Amino acid sequence: MATETTGPTLTEIETARRGLANVARATPVYASDTFSRLAGREVVLKAENLQRTGSFKVRGAVTRIATLTESQRAAGVVAASAGNHGQAVAWAAREAGIPAAIFVPQDAPMAKVEACRNYSADTELAGLTFEEALAAALGYAEETGATFVHPYEDEAVIAGQGTIGLELAEQVPQAETVLVPVGGGGLASGIALALRAMKPGVRVVGVEIRRDRYTIADGIAVKQPGELTSAILDSVLDEMITVSDEEISEAIVLLLERSKFVVEGAGAVGVAALIAGRAGGSGPAVALLSGGNIDPTMLISVMRHGLTAAGRYLVVRTQLADRPGELIKLLSLVAEERGNVIAVEHHREGMDIPVSATEVELTLVTRDEEHCRQLLAAMAEHGYTLQRLG
Repeated sequence: MATETTGPTLTEIETARRGLANVARATPVYASDTFSRLAGREVVLKAENLQRTGSFKVRGAVTRIATLTESQRAAGVVAASAGNHGQAVAWAAREAGIPAAIFVPQDAPMAKVEACRNYSADTELAGLTFEEALAAALGYAEETGATFVHPYEDEAVIAGQGTIGLELAEQVPQAETVLVPVGGGGLASGIALALRAMKPGVRVVGVEIRRDRYTIADGIAVKQPGELTSAILDSVLDEMITVSDEEISEAIVLLLERSKFVVEGAGAVGVAALIAGRAGGSGPAVALLSGGNIDPTMLISVMRHGLTAAGRYLVVRTQLADRPGELIKLLSLVAEERGNVIAVEHHREGMDIPVSATEVELTLVTRDEEHCRQLLAAMAEHGYTLQRLG
């Protein structure tokens, strides 16, 4: 790890903290028995998902807007974002009493688009991709003189995100390892710079997603960190690790069920790394829950997938003789095995369904994977030919 660093100084991060004192929340930390047991070490959760606008982004947005001159304030700010950054800039601009324009891709989740509009920002759908929305935002900045607020390639933004590191140094002085999500790199850069100055012995580990074509961790689905943040991360990060969508999904489900935290994909990567045993070290670890702005439809899908993977949700298909009483026999058998039926679907037509039969698909709530196997075994013993779908 190099000794020379670039980016904001500790003094600048401390100044940013004072500027955020009556604006952003100093978010709480929670020791977690559940995740400590799963990880085999003390685990503490930093709940930045409880921050204003639902993510850490407001810290950087407020800090950057505070640097504007009077003429820049009059011209307003502009940002391109499909999610947290846009909401943070819109909120920060409203609080500062200046105009804001947010450009988002046309297929951005409407909940996030409406959030920007509710914060009084002029929110425009521009292009099919983030790159097209970014081009539109930069064009707007050139035409109007508005200040473009970059999500991570900006020292003021990095200083704002670094205030989390100052809080961690005070809240969890015993921490051996701090796990931080890495997308564009602004969050990890700021936190690592602060911790290097305050707690030089702490391991700071960046967590990325594995480079899949599509990921549920859209908040850090950036092709690579920026030029400025890459230089900082090369100097201050101890290690960079990756987690998969499957591991992130499991972490989201466990956070909701055990800790009662709603966390988006990007915010769950640190917990995912700890559960997977990939974080390194053995002492107390902090996982930063960087945001909670998960789309409701995505949350439903993730929860269903996670419960299925844990054996808490069973979908099975079979065929019955097409005569009265056959369905009740099957459902009575499921009830005897203590399966809870939440959906029944009939399919009377299909290439593989005999004329005298009907296909039935059951969706069941179960206790665990062993209970799933017991249910399937009981149905098979009674002559049902089964196809497990989930």
